[in-house]
Amino acid sequence: MIQEFRKFISKGNVIDMAVGIIVGAAFTAIVKSMVDDLINPIVGLVTGGMDFSDRYVVLSGSVPEGTSLAAAREAGAAIFAYGSFLTSVINFLIIAFVVFMLVRYVNKVKEIAERKEEAAAEAQAPAGPTELEVLLEIRDALKKG
Repeated sequence: MIQEFRKFISKGNVIDMAVGIIVGAAFTAIVKSMVDDLINPIVGLVTGGMDFSDRYVVLSGSVPEGTSLAAAREAGAAIFAYGSFLTSVINFLIIAFVVFMLVRYVNKVKEIAERKEEAAAEAQAPAGPTELEVLLEIRDALKKG
């Protein structure tokens, strides 16, 4: 079982997946910072200084007006944190767009590499006889035999 596990873990796909997960986690931190530090302040500027990620509605419980989202959660009130949700949606859309662009770029690079390989294979492959030449050879061989 240990050898089977070693064989499994040493395959390229598993290692590639692990690297992808690590890079994805780091990338998520970058996107979160971009949304929190760059996009939300711009949205706040457009909406008159409102802190977009700290917006919520109290569904039940008693929370004083102007209480932060964290304080409202600590108070035990049932809250509808739509600002936090919208921040998560923005994070998702940014990550999805970047992944889409990355996959699109990788596909283009693969396509170009495949075209180059096909062109190189066609250039290196000796031109074989045409179908007519093969048929004529067969005809001539049958005449002799």
